[in-house]
Parts: sequence; structure tokens; C-alpha cells
Amino acid sequence: MSETLAAPDAAPDQPDQQQRRLRVVRGGAGVDVEAAQRAVADLLTALGRDAESEHLADTPRRVAHAYAELLAPREFNLTTFPNEEGYDELVLARDIPVQSLCEHHLLPFQGVAHVGYLPGDRILGLSKLARVVELFARDLQVQERLTKQVADWLQQHLEPKGVGVVIEAEHLCMSMRGVRVRGSRTVTSALQGLLREDARSRQEFFALSGVH
Repeated sequence: MSETLAAPDAAPDQPDQQQRRLRVVRGGAGVDVEAAQRAVADLLTALGRDAESEHLADTPRRVAHAYAELLAPREFNLTTFPNEEGYDELVLARDIPVQSLCEHHLLPFQGVAHVGYLPGDRILGLSKLARVVELFARDLQVQERLTKQVADWLQQHLEPKGVGVVIEAEHLCMSMRGVRVRGSRTVTSALQGLLREDARSRQEFFALSGVH
């Protein structure tokens, strides 16, 4: 998955005196809905079902559109503002809903993300932390990669002093099949900058995230 970033909106003579916006647009190939419908019909037949029965006749269309929606994050403007007060403490958004698809079984995993950063020269509109999580979650994923992608993206585009991301999620490929362990959550973390290098900052992030 890739994204396209438009140029900042800040005035050239006063680059740090007003908000900056980067338009984030998902790149790469989209979902071929018609091909997906044919594939779902073939899958139903392979599973021993009558894809043309009254109950299943519209299932291929529904499934294709469902996957198209699940794999398409909404574009958004990443809005940042000058850190005029020099705020240098942790900013943390807890319990951001996460929904994604396991790339190994095409089954959902869902849970929450805790995303924090230590501001540098700029601060971020808080709702955008959830938008960045969605940007990478709306894909065929593994949780480890998703966690690192969010942290890396924020570190690159916000340039804070540190970034921390924790994701806690239940995977249906583990609770519905295989070992069938219901209620078990997988926890992953990714740390950048001071939240990785400084023990006190790292401890504060995990404590405020509620992760022990």
C-alpha cells in the first residue's frame, strides 16, 4: 500500500505561523469488483454450494462490495499546527478502534490502538491519529506490520521527538478456527525516537496506554 501527499498549504513567507495540511490519498491498484464477484461465485461452487440459488444469488456482489469497502481507507487532510507553547510532554490517544483483515486467512482482526507522540516543532490535529491508523488498517495486514507502519509514518511526516504505537487485537483466524482461543488478544508495539531510547519516556507511554 502507498499514499500520495500533496504540498503543504502553509504560506511560503511564514511557513510555521499557520496550520499545514497534507492531503493523504491512498495509492496502488483498487479492487476489481466484477472480477471479485466472479471469484466469490467460483468459491461458493468449490465449497459445494449452489451459487445461483435464491439465497446465494446476490452473495458474490455483496461480498465483493464488502471487501472493496474494507480495503479502501478514506482520504483525509493531515493537519498540523505550530507548537508555539513549546509543549514537550506526551500526547496520547487511547482506544482508537482498529479493524483490519488478516492477509493469511482473509478473516478480520479487530481491537484498539494507543498512539502517542512527543511533539517537536509542530503538533497534530488529534482526530488525525485515528485517520492514520485507518489508512494502514484498511488493507490485507499482519498486526506487526500495521503497528510499525503507523509509527514510521508519523515519525516521517510529523517529525516529533518520539512516537509510540500499541495495538491490542483479537484475530478471528485464531478464535474461530485452529486453536479456537476466544477472547485472547495479541499485543504489538512500535517505538521511535525518545520513546524508544529514553527509559522514563518509554515507561510513561506504556503506563498511560494501560499496557503492562
